[in-house]
Amino acid sequence: MRHPLPAVLAALLLPAACLRTEYHPYDGRLKGETHVNARSIARIEPALAGRDTVTFAVISDTQRHYDETDELTDSINHRPDIDFTLHLGDLTDFGMTKEFTLMRDRLLRLSQPVVCIIGNHDCLGTGGKIYSKMFGPTDFAFTAGPVRIVCLNTNSREYGDDADVPDFRFIASEAATEDTTLSTIVAMHAPPGSEQFDANVATLFESEIHKLPGLLFCLNGHTHHFGADDRYGDGLIYYTCPSAERRTFLVFHAWRGGYSYEVVSL
Repeated sequence: MRHPLPAVLAALLLPAACLRTEYHPYDGRLKGETHVNARSIARIEPALAGRDTVTFAVISDTQRHYDETDELTDSINHRPDIDFTLHLGDLTDFGMTKEFTLMRDRLLRLSQPVVCIIGNHDCLGTGGKIYSKMFGPTDFAFTAGPVRIVCLNTNSREYGDDADVPDFRFIASEAATEDTTLSTIVAMHAPPGSEQFDANVATLFESEIHKLPGLLFCLNGHTHHFGADDRYGDGLIYYTCPSAERRTFLVFHAWRGGYSYEVVSL
């Protein structure tokens, strides 16, 4: 009688082989928390309702800088005055699922909510779809005490003619609000004048965001260096958050009609 040894060995080895199976880096199968932004906003808005002043941290371009990101989150956690953290994009370098997961899990160690904007590197491969599953829509807004924070996808180069980036209809919908008790902050990854931002609509963009009620200032990442620039000479300052590699984050204190800020270097 012949023994089916090859078949028996194959059956014994099959479970181990399955355990070693890895999906394609752009597969997009997610484990862990999804809809992070919606969950965070659901905590931020009621917690800060009625507040005269809000304080939030800003980080950006954490791509592959995992140790530095850990240092930033630890430092932010030691600031009891910070109500939430805003990440200005480029969570990843290549838009891969594992990169998103590793960075999300680090950011969720923050003691206060975190809200993340999409960056141009996050759009690579299937990164845009992964971002949408993990964090939510690429254009969104939320209210934090006395301010409305309008978060925009400005990575025009990654979308070409396939989408409206920036989305002027979304900006117009925010400008149409009748709530004049709030000031507005505009946050994005790539600023006007960068290679990612569609130069053909840069002037229109500046005109349209000025229609937002009580516009205070703009925030952006992408260039990896700190900056505070009046880009159009109209008094509107664009604050650029350095990359995590520089072990630096910003802290803003905002109230209706005014604000102050800190540059925190570790």
